[in-house]
Amino acid sequence: MTSLPITREKAWELVKKYNSDKTDLNHYLESSAVIRELAKKLGEDEDYWEMLGLIHDIDWGITKDDIQTHLTKAPIILKEIGFDDEFINVIISHGYGFDVSDLKDKERTKKIEHALACSETITGLIYAYALMRDGRVSDMEPKGLKKKFKDKTFARAVRRDVIRECEKLGLTLDEFFEVAINGMRKIAKEVGLK
Repeated sequence: MTSLPITREKAWELVKKYNSDKTDLNHYLESSAVIRELAKKLGEDEDYWEMLGLIHDIDWGITKDDIQTHLTKAPIILKEIGFDDEFINVIISHGYGFDVSDLKDKERTKKIEHALACSETITGLIYAYALMRDGRVSDMEPKGLKKKFKDKTFARAVRRDVIRECEKLGLTLDEFFEVAINGMRKIAKEVGLK
C-alpha cells in the first residue's frame, strides 16, 4: 500500500467539513473501526484500511439530496488532498451494485473492495441490534447478531448480500461478526453506545 497523504485527524476534520449529520458521522467512525479490526485480523495495513472506512462517504453530506450524484464529488475532493487513483477507486467501489453514479452494473473484484463494502455495511446491523439491547455492544455475541442477520425484517435496509462479501476474504459470517463487534466496542462511547 502507498502512504497516506494526510493524518487520520486531518481526514476527520475534512469529513466534518462536508458532513454535519451526527448519525452519518457515527457511521464513518464505526466503519473505520470495523475495517481497522478486519485489517488487523487479515494482516493488512491497519492505518490505510481505517482511512478508507473513515472517508468512504466523504461526499454524502453534499450529495444525499440527489443520491444519483453520490460518489461523484468524492474523487475530486480526495484527489485535491493527494489521494492516489488506487485509493479513490476503492472508495468508489463501495457503491458498486447500487443505483448511484452509474455504478449499478459494476462488481467488486479486489479483496480490499470487499473489505470496505462488508465493513461499512455491517455497522448498520450492529448499531440497530445494539439499540435493541439498551445501546450495548459490550456484551454482544456473534450468535445473537447472526439471528438478527437471518431475520430479514430486522434492519430491513441493511444489505445482507454485501455483508456476505466477508466470505470472499476467507472469513465465515461468524468470524466476521466477531471482528466487527470487536471493532465497534472500541469506539462505542464515541458513537453513543455502551
